Amino acid sequence: MRISRRAARRAAAATAMAAASALALTACGSGDGSGGSDSASGKIEGTVKFQTWNLKTNFKSYFEGLIADFEKEHPGTEVEWIDQPAENYADKISADAAGGTLPDVVNVSPDLAVPLAKAGLALDLDKAAGKYKGEYLDGAWKSHQIPGMEGTYAFPWYLNTGPMFYNKKLFKEAGLDADKPPKTYDELFDAAKDIAKKSDGRIATLGNAPAIEDFGRYGVPLMNEQGTKFTFNDPKGVELIKKYKELYDAGALDSQALTNEAEATGRKFKQQSIAMNPGSALDLDKFKKEAPSLYKNIGITPAVTNTGKDNMYVQGVMVNSQSKVKPAAVAFAHFVTNAENQMDFAHEVTVFPSTEGSLDDPFFTKEDGKDETRVRVAAAKSLKTAVNYTPVMLNDQMKTVLRNEVAKAMQGKKAPQRALDDAVAECDRLLKSAG
Repeated sequence: MRISRRAARRAAAATAMAAASALALTACGSGDGSGGSDSASGKIEGTVKFQTWNLKTNFKSYFEGLIADFEKEHPGTEVEWIDQPAENYADKISADAAGGTLPDVVNVSPDLAVPLAKAGLALDLDKAAGKYKGEYLDGAWKSHQIPGMEGTYAFPWYLNTGPMFYNKKLFKEAGLDADKPPKTYDELFDAAKDIAKKSDGRIATLGNAPAIEDFGRYGVPLMNEQGTKFTFNDPKGVELIKKYKELYDAGALDSQALTNEAEATGRKFKQQSIAMNPGSALDLDKFKKEAPSLYKNIGITPAVTNTGKDNMYVQGVMVNSQSKVKPAAVAFAHFVTNAENQMDFAHEVTVFPSTEGSLDDPFFTKEDGKDETRVRVAAAKSLKTAVNYTPVMLNDQMKTVLRNEVAKAMQGKKAPQRALDDAVAECDRLLKSAG
């Protein structure tokens, strides 16, 4: 029996799922992603250094049990667990890569895998562990592929997505069918204008300006296939910004949307001055305790999309291509991310397994009247076909560039086309300078 981990359920997964800052990798490598031999054949033995990203505080028992199970299954192996804090995690990986001290198995997000793969430090799993590909959701496996490079550079690990909460009372007051929330962006824009008009501008539907995920869900091509140029300034991207500016001018987009953080938007949703907001099971519990008048009117719906596919947030487990214990490192990375262990982790905290068929488990499909289950079932359903819309090449600095240019368009300081052209030009420059 694995060590009890029930207490960990109280912990939030938000910290572990936070997006990383850009990784300025200075390591030397082949630059073609090969990192030397991709062979992971051989005896599974030796000490595997395994690094996670801010998980030890809340999930110590889970990982100790996981490691003990692996060592028991593979006599002659030992796993040395290293957990790094969330702050400066990317810088730590960069320093380890440059100094030749990168652990054998490393928890990464897709953007963190990019510079490591380009430096030849991330093992190509299509070559070294392709036999496992069918065990994972297709969209999850592809999330650690890099435009312009052949291969997949991390095992997909846990996933997340956020269904939308909406205020049924505010929808009804605007004369809208509260049981039929918007599913497409056109439906969203129409509903938002109705709500603003019927409330004399007091109620906004959305609290944030469009981010890169919105461009993806709207159907905007975000990057060329070679991964050398951003393309979100195409006519469909410009159309999206024009639509959002119409909402902003009509009061259907919160007046502080250009500066709002998620916490501020959530607070306004609780105050019922915003009609829709993304969230999680943790938020639903807060509504019940802190905003009972909102809670009784809460509706849950998938995120709005024109593509029919929601956005997937994904974490991965990368194998160092220079590992001296490569067979054991690949075996352990696969063990961490196999269906059984991902299901165990999903029972610890509100995350979702990336393994094929796991989301059909009753834990993710059967309602039991609990709020946590309502959100879990809704999110799991959307994740089956979800994709990671955020280009792996788009780092935090680039996201800031896009956010600032979108704000200028919303404020009328720049035409939408000019704003997106400028955003693409600067992101392309940053992409080129990053090598």
